[in-house]
Amino acid sequence: MTRAKHPRGAATPLVSLVLVLAAAMPLAGCGGPATTHHKPGTTHEEASGSSGTLLPARDESGHRLREVPGATAPTVRVEARPDTEGGWNVHLTVERFRFTPDSTGGAALPGRGHARLLADGRETARLYGAWGYVPPGVRTLTVRLHADDHTVWAVDGAPVQATVRLDGAPATSAPPTPRPSGTATATATATAAPPSPRPSETGRTVTLTITGKTVEPPPSRIELMKGERLTLRVTGDRADTVHVHGYDREVPLSPGVPATLTLTADRTGLFEVETHESGLLLTQLVVR
Repeated sequence: MTRAKHPRGAATPLVSLVLVLAAAMPLAGCGGPATTHHKPGTTHEEASGSSGTLLPARDESGHRLREVPGATAPTVRVEARPDTEGGWNVHLTVERFRFTPDSTGGAALPGRGHARLLADGRETARLYGAWGYVPPGVRTLTVRLHADDHTVWAVDGAPVQATVRLDGAPATSAPPTPRPSGTATATATATAAPPSPRPSETGRTVTLTITGKTVEPPPSRIELMKGERLTLRVTGDRADTVHVHGYDREVPLSPGVPATLTLTADRTGLFEVETHESGLLLTQLVVR
């Protein structure tokens, strides 16, 4: 019995199948899900999975604009209420948009990101939720919506934002109407500040747990009175450092071991609590 011979250089059917599969594998990722973090060596703007059109224009702080259609673009309205120490409590109302502090620094996905506060034209803080604080002395406040990659959502070449005036006699205005440029402007709505709770003798304790890139409870705002004592108890699943901006207080984290940081809120303003290595926002402190 003789065996069939293949011509020299011809591949067997099995080998041919392997070659076809190997050639097809690099194509499998082309339609995959959007990445959530930019690749090493690339900028935020070059992250894959982005939406809209990246424009050459930049805002005052150097962030590039990301153009999206007006019909699907996010919108923002802002209300400012005076507090008892001359500052302002700021509340945002957004549509077609949600705050995503856990994916900041990732790709620009539709309707996701954070807001930034510009006090008299200067960027002063980020907001990862609906509430913020503006210290005394600010005359004009602008709230601008950013994507996770830090670019600015824009319509017709203009940032998606809202502006309120904080100087002069308090006045109430009708809800703002978005302009064709995508910019919404409103006058601050001033109402009586809600009564603030008295600080207790022992202060307040807030417990936070970090698992991977998830924080429980999710990042929000902790409102404190000046002079109130706060204790943060943080447990993480990896080594890191918890840092309270503005107070320059920090405490090291060991995996699975609760870390305690206690401070007296003797400075007014908005202060972020973050981790150094992973860059996670844990919470925000608003001291009035």
